[in-house]
This record gives sequence, structure tokens and C-alpha cells, in this order.
Amino acid sequence: MALIRRIARPLLASTFISGGYGTLRHPEHVAAKAEPVAEPLTRRIPALPTDPEQLVRINGAVQLGAGTLLALGRFPRFAALALAGTLVPTTLAGHRFWEEKDPAAKAQQRTHFLKNLSLIGGLLITAADTHGKPSVAWRARRSAADGRRAVRHAGRRAELARVSSVNEARKRAHAAAGSVRSRVPSH
Repeated sequence: MALIRRIARPLLASTFISGGYGTLRHPEHVAAKAEPVAEPLTRRIPALPTDPEQLVRINGAVQLGAGTLLALGRFPRFAALALAGTLVPTTLAGHRFWEEKDPAAKAQQRTHFLKNLSLIGGLLITAADTHGKPSVAWRARRSAADGRRAVRHAGRRAELARVSSVNEARKRAHAAAGSVRSRVPSH
């Protein structure tokens, strides 16, 4: 499976590296398309710049950086989540097929929209990939179950020890009583 990851990650990242680089070099090419998404986004996240060109540059930089990290296998889960996050506004801004009047243009934009949804799906799978190792959530559940099991076993051992010590005390008492009886004269 490691070989598949080494091949698949750079392939998945390639479109983001290329697109991010192109957007950083020429943000004006896509800034106009970003305007319908830029304003609602900056209203919800005040820390973002209001200039669509600057937003497009930031998006391109994140795509270039996270794409490179994903391709190199460095922080792949984080990189995949970052790329998925950049793809949502990109898709909503760049492929508004519902606004197209020309049937051919509408079909083309719908295809790109669905392609981006597919990329988001692939990125989410990548973000969830634990490299064959158990996830942190699984390990936490397993540790809790192991802890509960250990407590149950400790309780059983304590009960067995208590019963054993009671039985030992009874045996000693019977032995002591037997030795006393043997000393008492019988009539």
C-alpha cells in the first residue's frame, strides 16, 4: 500500500501545485470569477482581505504549499484537508453552471463542478488515511476498553484473594478447633 500512496499523492497534488502556481503568478485571471464568493466569505471571516485578487493569491499559495506537502508525503492528512478547504470556494466561484445560459457552456461547467467534487472526495479519503495504522480515536477506544477489562480482572482477583484468605482462615480455625478437641478428654 505504501507504493500506491507514493504514486497517488503526487498525482492528486499535481493539479493543485499547477493551479496554485498559475494563480500566484496571474491572480487577475481568476479574480473576477472569485467576486461572487469573495464578499460572502469576507463577511463571515473578517480576518480575510476584501480584495478578490488578494483572496485568490492566498488560495493559490495554500494550494501550492499544501499540494507540495501532499506530493512529498509531508503532513499528508493536514495537506489534504487544506486542499479540500481551498477547493470549496474555488468550485463555487469558478464553476457556476447554474448561471450559464448556453447549453454547451453549462455542460462544461457542470463537468468541472463534478470533477472538483470528486477531487474533494479523494482529498477527504486522503485526509482520513492513517497509513494502515489505527486512528487516534480507535486507539483511545481500545485503551479505554483495555482499562475497563483490567479493572474487572483486578476486581475478580481481589475477590478470589478475599475468598482464598477466608477459606485459609476457616481451615486454620478448624485445625485449631481440632487440636483443642484432641486435648479435651472425651467422656
